[in-house]
Amino acid sequence: MNSSYLSPIAFKLGPLKVHWYGIIMASAVLIGLILASNEAKRKKINPDLILDLVIWAIPFAIIGARTYYVIFEWDYYKYNPSQIIKIWQGGIAIHGALIGSIIAAIIFTKKHKIRFWEVADIAAPSLILGQAIGRWGNFMNQEAHGGPVSRSFLESLHLPKWIIEQMNINGTYYHPTFLYESIWNLMIFSFLFFFWKKRDFLKNGEIFLTYISLYSIGRFFIEGMRTDSLMIGPLRMAQLISIFIIIVSIAISYYRRILKKS
Repeated sequence: MNSSYLSPIAFKLGPLKVHWYGIIMASAVLIGLILASNEAKRKKINPDLILDLVIWAIPFAIIGARTYYVIFEWDYYKYNPSQIIKIWQGGIAIHGALIGSIIAAIIFTKKHKIRFWEVADIAAPSLILGQAIGRWGNFMNQEAHGGPVSRSFLESLHLPKWIIEQMNINGTYYHPTFLYESIWNLMIFSFLFFFWKKRDFLKNGEIFLTYISLYSIGRFFIEGMRTDSLMIGPLRMAQLISIFIIIVSIAISYYRRILKKS
């Protein structure tokens, strides 16, 4: 065992093991909720609605994320059904979480008679920030990494020693693709939060559409480096979904701006 290995277990309470993955994910949700609530106040929307939406969306997101992953890893889970619920060990897919969250938001906004696109814009910076934070849960689990690299390569990136050593898995160093995506997501968050949302020419929904488009661009390239991709035949599913999201986002923006003009 690598002497600098960071255990995925944060602490134990009797027989209960509390994993860093869960702590990091919970922190991502909390920080995102605070950010979205403040943004709702700025737009004169009751922030309590954002809390209610999060309560709605979390189960949908978790179920969607796990279901998506299990579907594409069914050859394993059909023989190990007891492993399906063990999400604290990793094995969730962000595209599945996004699908689940969107379904929850559509139902919620219709129920409360508020505009989906306006709520989506409020949530977008929080979602991408949460994704940036959440990737560190993958780091603690030593997952979502790329192919083998040399230690000297990682040192050339000027990474802290503790990151380099955590990328040492059974004696082999790997691309820290979790870090590449986390940095990309932070860049998107900074763009959306500090610049893009302040543009007065934007229509409702275009902050959200920008978010999913930019995320998908980065995910397409980073996914090509990973070794744990969910596959559909010879193709990486996340790359196909990323291309689809980019095309659909552009099409929706074009339709609403040019054709519908609303």
